[in-house]
Amino acid sequence: MFDLKVINSVVAELEEERGIPKDKALEAIAMALATAYKKEYGKKGQIVRASFDVNSGTVEFWQVKVVIDRNQVIMEGDEEMEHHELKDAAIEDIKIRFNPEQHMLVEDARKIKKDAAVGDELVFPLEAKADFGRIAAQTAKQVIIQKIREAEKISVLGEYGQKEGEIVAGTVERVERGTVYINMGRALGVIQYDEQIPSERWKTGDRIRAYLYAVEESPRGIVLKLSRAHPKFLAKLFETEVPEIAAGTVEIKAIAREAGSRSKIAVISHDPHIDPIGSMVGQRGVRVSTVTSELSGEKIDIIEWNDDPALFIEEALSPAEVISLELIDEERRAIVTVTEDEQSLAIGKGGQNVRLAAKLTGWKIDIKSTEGDTTAEGEPGDTTDESDTVAEIEEEKMEEKAKKEVSDSANRKTE
Repeated sequence: MFDLKVINSVVAELEEERGIPKDKALEAIAMALATAYKKEYGKKGQIVRASFDVNSGTVEFWQVKVVIDRNQVIMEGDEEMEHHELKDAAIEDIKIRFNPEQHMLVEDARKIKKDAAVGDELVFPLEAKADFGRIAAQTAKQVIIQKIREAEKISVLGEYGQKEGEIVAGTVERVERGTVYINMGRALGVIQYDEQIPSERWKTGDRIRAYLYAVEESPRGIVLKLSRAHPKFLAKLFETEVPEIAAGTVEIKAIAREAGSRSKIAVISHDPHIDPIGSMVGQRGVRVSTVTSELSGEKIDIIEWNDDPALFIEEALSPAEVISLELIDEERRAIVTVTEDEQSLAIGKGGQNVRLAAKLTGWKIDIKSTEGDTTAEGEPGDTTDESDTVAEIEEEKMEEKAKKEVSDSANRKTE
């Protein structure tokens, strides 16, 4: 009846390449045969099921009838129950129109099966058929395609659902209107513009790694939401490079990141004999360099976590040295005083250092100089760039001062 070699080959291929279990593929075939049988030979309202034996190639067909109570049947003059009533009603309370092709009254069912109860299904064998018309065959084909797609969707959801929160790799398929589409093999990965590192440019065929933060269903299949700008992408990269993190000895407590530019990461060691910062940096800086390379040269400041807010804020503002620090708890605000020479370091170019420190610690930070009244502020959620900041002015002054010192030194040597 069927070419079993071909069927077994297709089933094995579906399982190996698409991850569709053998029983799901055979279930799809059986359902398709039942649909074709009903289309060609069945009666209106008839419930037909089929069983396909992959070893012998034989197919058996059954008609199914549901056992109902006489009180469930809608009599002449009765009105159908509202949809919400049907939804909330118990099975014995649901009113239905009796169809002898799919229903059987409980008293009649007990003549066949003594313990038959309302809601049970009784099956009756049907005459086997092997010849199906073109329309029935087309219908069966559509059923198989639909069921295989459903099974594949479940398989992909299961596979990538386990990988959610991890780094995955794929190949760039195309870049369209700022969005990068990634071929992940069995699913499509998408990196939206705001989830990309601004300085990166990708082209078709490039190999790419990203953080999988969501798995979603769409009319076109499973879509994997990816990010290279997510703080957890940075954390996962370090987890790959630093065995102490994977072992749980070193823990990443907080991350503040401006993707592609600079990040601050706070770590703590649960073993007094292990230096958390040294573990992250690695011998000769090899570990942090590997992560930096993956992130297109993003600068990474690694500091030690501290439960004391004042000490933690002081660490977060490094490489600047803090002279004094005042905490205003009710406002969750810190007023930090530094020397005039350290002010530009504390604020950072475009206010980036103080901004990242604020995001890392969760405190609003005001920077004050001992030499004047100029201040700069950083807030936990602040991500804006300030082009005309005190930091830039101070950096320009320092550059001019350095140039003058070099010039003076050269003049003295000439004399």
